Amino acid sequence: MYRTLEQRLRRLSAAGLSAALAEGQRGVEKESLRVDPRGCIAMTPHPRRLGSALTHPRITTDYSEALLELITGPDADLGDTLAELQRLHAFTYDCIGDELLWATSMPCIIDAAAVPIADYGSSNIGRMKHVYRHGLAWRYGKAMQCISGVHFNFSVAESLWPAMAKMEGHEGPLRAYQDQRYFDLIRNFQRYGWLLPYLFGASPALCKSFMREPPEGFEAFDRGTWFVPHATSLRMSDIGYKNSNQSSLSICYNDLDRYVERLTRAIETPSPDYAAIGVQVDGEWRQLNANLLQIENEYYSFVRPKQVIESGEKPTLALKRRGVRYVEIRALDVGTFDPLGVNRSQLRFIEVLLNFCLLHDSPAVSDDEQRQMEINQRLVATRGREPGLALCRDGAPVKLRDWGLEILDELLPIAEAMDASDGSDERRRAIAWQVERLRDPDLTPSAITLATMRDAGERFSDFALRMSQEHRTWFLDHPLSAAEAAACAAQAEISLGSQRELEAGDAPPFEDFLAQYFAQGGGVAGA
Repeated sequence: MYRTLEQRLRRLSAAGLSAALAEGQRGVEKESLRVDPRGCIAMTPHPRRLGSALTHPRITTDYSEALLELITGPDADLGDTLAELQRLHAFTYDCIGDELLWATSMPCIIDAAAVPIADYGSSNIGRMKHVYRHGLAWRYGKAMQCISGVHFNFSVAESLWPAMAKMEGHEGPLRAYQDQRYFDLIRNFQRYGWLLPYLFGASPALCKSFMREPPEGFEAFDRGTWFVPHATSLRMSDIGYKNSNQSSLSICYNDLDRYVERLTRAIETPSPDYAAIGVQVDGEWRQLNANLLQIENEYYSFVRPKQVIESGEKPTLALKRRGVRYVEIRALDVGTFDPLGVNRSQLRFIEVLLNFCLLHDSPAVSDDEQRQMEINQRLVATRGREPGLALCRDGAPVKLRDWGLEILDELLPIAEAMDASDGSDERRRAIAWQVERLRDPDLTPSAITLATMRDAGERFSDFALRMSQEHRTWFLDHPLSAAEAAACAAQAEISLGSQRELEAGDAPPFEDFLAQYFAQGGGVAGA
């Protein structure tokens, strides 16, 4: 079953290139709600000392004014990535007074109607980002938009592409080969990425303020908490970012052209339901348009192909023009027991898994297999720790535990090749730890979360508040150096100046700006 994987790994080793599997770049994007000392969503504006949420390259906001997003730059050294993430957290705590960063993916105590939507100022691009978020509120409700996650950005080492293309007899532009291999990786991640919610999912419960009446399968953990007994990641269930409202879009990951075509079609196809909301009502913008998707980012996918976009450029157009630069893995909950929300061992495991997805054979996905993969992802999110749970592989049932152990066994040669590049054994140890979690679901973060709440007699909100307070103390005990603090403050000031320049410049009326933005590329057939 994994013959192609073995062959590719052998060829890379024979060519002295297997160590290059560890040389790609990675980055982390970590979302956290700002909350007050009581554990309620912060109603304060984005702190000015953090800089401009519109133009700061490392500190911004997501849906809400209170939903911070900390972004590391691309780096080949995972230690440097995590060090930068720690600096961003420490600087944030220097700037938010007695507020806390919420330690879990599922939100704090919230009144959804009162959630402050992120404000990006008066420039056209700032207004577009703000109106887009209003559209999300009208379409999906504000509560869902307050769910936090961690995104892991991963790119393959540039030195691997020409060598792999030559080994496989590829003729033609290297970029075409590179794009296709990234899409091969993405399809395989959709097949095997259910491992991440099982192994790292940390959202089996949520505050009852998130929803008054829960869907079928939810139970009352206590007077303030809903939970699903064997859930791993409610964030990745239909109440979160695997939202069932988008199940009919049929986005295709078989190649770049079809991916862009179908995503563009969704952005350009009117929706009667969204038309009923209205675009401009009594002079107020409710959404950017009434189409199935307002923009590309509205599609809540497990994994995305990405290209660095230029100012004002549509993401699909950037992909068509310059191909895939990296992949964004969006299947990670905030790690409740980790101050950074992620840890080194976890990210090492994911790197090995992504190289497995790259090197393993990846046939095109049929509509039936796409549905099968989505069902598997949903089952793991809501029932992943259920004894004897079976997933579907090639149309036949297979126990989650057996399939997972089989995959992890195939990861070991890749981990060994990557470890050889830096003389460590941390990737092999990361796999060994995940083997234990597959054998014993009680070792998973989701199980530990419920056990901790149960042992302490804590509601979800009390447990999450306690963890948030512990993380705040950790960062205050690990402050920035004077030089680091000065550099962070200078970057914040530069971003504020950049926003002022944007707002002072000549610009067309907002309606014209939007028309020009959506006209880029001339529709599905453009670019």
